[in-house]
Amino acid sequence: MVPTLPPEMTGAQVILMMLELHGVTHVFGLPGETTLGWYDGWTEQSDIRYVLTRDERTASFAAEAYAKLTGRPAVLEAPSPGVTHCSPGVTEAFLSSVPVIFFSSDIPINQDKRHGLTGIDQTALYAPISKESFLLTNVAEIPFLLRRAFRVATSGRPAPVHIRVPVDVFRQVGRVGDLYAEPEYRSYPAHRPVADHGKLKSALDLLLGARKPVIVCGQGGLISGATDGILALAERLQVPVATTTAGKGVIPETHPLALRVIGARGGMAYSNAYLREADLVFFVGTNTDSSSTDHWSLYGDPATKSFIHLDIAEAHIGNSFPVEVGLVGDARASLEHMLRILEATAPDATRPRVDVTPEKQAALETAFNSNVKMPEGTLSPVKLAQALDRLLPDTAIVTAEPGIAAIYPSALLSVRTAGRRYLTNYSMGSLGYAVPAGLGALHAQDGPVISLTGDGSFAFVMGDLETIRRSGRNMTIILMRNDSFGWIRAEAQLLEGSDEPWSTDFGAVDYCKLAEAFGFRATRIAHEDQIEETLRSAIEAPGADFIEISVPSQDKVVPFVPSWVDAARERDIPYFY
Repeated sequence: MVPTLPPEMTGAQVILMMLELHGVTHVFGLPGETTLGWYDGWTEQSDIRYVLTRDERTASFAAEAYAKLTGRPAVLEAPSPGVTHCSPGVTEAFLSSVPVIFFSSDIPINQDKRHGLTGIDQTALYAPISKESFLLTNVAEIPFLLRRAFRVATSGRPAPVHIRVPVDVFRQVGRVGDLYAEPEYRSYPAHRPVADHGKLKSALDLLLGARKPVIVCGQGGLISGATDGILALAERLQVPVATTTAGKGVIPETHPLALRVIGARGGMAYSNAYLREADLVFFVGTNTDSSSTDHWSLYGDPATKSFIHLDIAEAHIGNSFPVEVGLVGDARASLEHMLRILEATAPDATRPRVDVTPEKQAALETAFNSNVKMPEGTLSPVKLAQALDRLLPDTAIVTAEPGIAAIYPSALLSVRTAGRRYLTNYSMGSLGYAVPAGLGALHAQDGPVISLTGDGSFAFVMGDLETIRRSGRNMTIILMRNDSFGWIRAEAQLLEGSDEPWSTDFGAVDYCKLAEAFGFRATRIAHEDQIEETLRSAIEAPGADFIEISVPSQDKVVPFVPSWVDAARERDIPYFY
């Protein structure tokens, strides 16, 4: 139903109404002079909540995480002075296939040519990392362009859309006669195309004839909501399911067919070995990137096995490995149709029962019960992950930073209820993600949020402790401290042969005192026997908690990174794998 409209509306009013018609409830951002016209009458006209952050970068990562968890496109806004600061989050969203509608306000059109303060070609800046980039020039075109923005962002391979709004458009007045939304674009994926039916049958034939097949799911399986289809196919054909780090949680990791995470960022020896031994690999919703494939070496010689690849993005299919069957389509819809074909053409087909639980449990118990000696003054990241695994409720959301903060939970935390419960940014991998992503999670759902970060990353986002404290919600930040950029130290020493990496260490900071100044309850874990009770108290308590734990840098105790583990074996350095 088209609402009754005033004879004339401002650009700001039209934008807010179009967002409401598309079901938007939150906007993440930071105010600026070029956006002031948008805020006129916001609270009187709209119930959309504005989530004020202290840095545009925080807002961009928070929006990306919010979209991941809600299944709806997120809305991000930034003024022209801070427009460049949003690029990390928009880039991560673009590479992760996450729809973000990004409004950047601007000085008047062409004023940048006169060197107006904050003027930059925003369109050129964001066009390479957005599906489309629009420039609003008058009120009348706003409804059309916003409908297109939501349609583009949520269709096909989801991704951000950038909307550039000159400052005068917010207060510009005009007549608008097409104020409506297209309901199917309020969530994503908006459409579910099914892959070619003949090719689906060919893929089934390959799966049925394989000796040791495996399904590898990326985060496309989460985006599509393909859990039921993946489980049904896996159980029907007794095919184990592995996930990339970003796809963690596509199926419950406690399932007998769940191999858990594979690859170079949290894959364990048993799961990576299973992929090397497989004769058929069925990729579902993964772009076969360097991280998930251990720099494309994980499967051994591609000529020794067959590959099937299902993805919504044609460019991903066969990009890294030669496929016998390429399937372009939505994962959930295509797998559902594949199952219908199976029942129609081979209802009695069976395969030997498979249960990978013994190998999986043995690997986890070996890690949890290991006697790896920690350097003086540090505690085991494995013991931290083990305690979290025991304590976290199924409603919890865990966000983790690239580096030591993600590598252990990627391998050792168990997602027992399928879904996007664990967020990392391994599409781009920039620092400063986990805490802003936790902020986005706070506004996406009601369970406790645990953000695992390193001290190198934490320095990027300390100002937004105030934002988290202001929210009044249950969030625990766990700082895994080693006073260095530990990932770079390890890469330099283990793979580059550097005796002492250049410029990776930094000075000590009293992080607990800092967190207390922002109003957090702060605790420093000094002994292993404090880990579980400290975590339990923080997770169960309402409000904001901060926990610091000193851990070894990755060159001192090597985590689940296969190439590093090989070097550690040669040099007699302790490792987990």
